[in-house]
Amino acid sequence: MKSANCILIKNIHIVNENKIKIGDVLIENGLISKIGIGIEATCNKTVDGSGKYLFPGIIDGQVHFRDPGLTHKGDLYTESKAAIAGGTTSFIDMPNTVPNVLSMDILNQKYEIAAQKSLANFSFFLGVNGDNLDEVIQTDTSHLLGVSDDGLYFTKKGNLLADNPETMEKLFSNCKSIIAIHSEKEQIVEENEELYKEQYGENVPIEFHPVIRSEKACYEATKRAISIANKHNARLHILHLTTEAETHLFRNDIPLKEKRITTEVSVHHLWFSDKDYQKLGTLIKWNPAIKTEKDKKGLLKALIEDKIDIVTTDHAPHTLEEKQKTYFQAMSGAPIVQHSLNIMLEFYKQDLISLEKIAEKMCHNPATLYDIEKRGFIREGYYADLCIVDLNTEWTVEKNNLLSKCGWSPLEGTTFHSNITHTFVNGHLVYENGKFDESHKGMPLVKNISKE
Repeated sequence: MKSANCILIKNIHIVNENKIKIGDVLIENGLISKIGIGIEATCNKTVDGSGKYLFPGIIDGQVHFRDPGLTHKGDLYTESKAAIAGGTTSFIDMPNTVPNVLSMDILNQKYEIAAQKSLANFSFFLGVNGDNLDEVIQTDTSHLLGVSDDGLYFTKKGNLLADNPETMEKLFSNCKSIIAIHSEKEQIVEENEELYKEQYGENVPIEFHPVIRSEKACYEATKRAISIANKHNARLHILHLTTEAETHLFRNDIPLKEKRITTEVSVHHLWFSDKDYQKLGTLIKWNPAIKTEKDKKGLLKALIEDKIDIVTTDHAPHTLEEKQKTYFQAMSGAPIVQHSLNIMLEFYKQDLISLEKIAEKMCHNPATLYDIEKRGFIREGYYADLCIVDLNTEWTVEKNNLLSKCGWSPLEGTTFHSNITHTFVNGHLVYENGKFDESHKGMPLVKNISKE
């Protein structure tokens, strides 16, 4: 009799913990029950992995899935579906939904929505700014993956922690969880905006975006935040690093588990540079800005050298109408979660990074950094969050294969040379060769209670 709760993956290259080995993986009751060679099991499904590669499911530590309140752009169903098609099995969503996630009540409401809608596993940052600082400090945040100010500056000026040293002092000296911040000096950005507005009015050429949201604005903010965090031994995480200069502020001489200061790079800052503004315009307007070719190369170098700890997407869908406006009116952010692993695999194809390092930065390290229980690795007893990759299939990004609700991508017309064929979430084969089985929903990510 065949077991309905059993899937066997045979003869596949297992990319895990700095090694690649050919073997079998047995999935039972949502967990990886056995890893080995020549595993015999009577399952209802066997997947022939010959010639393909098995990765742990990608854990994306920074997304904006827009639910609740902004669901004309995207929601927890559509964006998690796009994520799964790209091999991402878990995500951490940012607090700039409507309402902003500035209380535990609103945070819990997001979990309830996700339990009904998300195909991938999920967690959410509690938002923190000047308005709710005291409430966050008084809350036991030790069970949360983190608190963050990211995206809250869209609500009103003055909400960036990096621009408020007094607020950082108070938060960093009291908060018991990871504090993930958007690191730009708002004052420098605003001064630059005024200079270009005087010259061009509303029609500032998009090519000046990285000059307005400048290296100086990023570097000075990051340097000051790190200094204050070190003073209080706070657990600081700098979101979406964009400059080569900032990479030198981070350590690579100790293991990730021992770091108090960590950082990440988002895939678009590795893929695009300021050369692409001429062709793509405001479609690649992100905050912080995509910067120079030198910055792009410096970020990848720092990632490989372990100064940058994880890869994220900062997936932030907007409608085309919201993007195709004048410089100051065009929204910042774009959809990219469906293609993050494809982008990193292109770098592998170009001999710029190894498959083992990709798994480390997109799977292992996010689980370690955020202390997530039983995910991010291919280990017996861990949740079977997995994706299978065919490294020899060419395909092109087109409107008809985009899954984000907004229906466009800055990558349209891009040809990738690898393809995600299968994605498993908690042992459920949710995606197989373009087809979805949506009969199961994702689970909330849980923080480790005891350290390994």
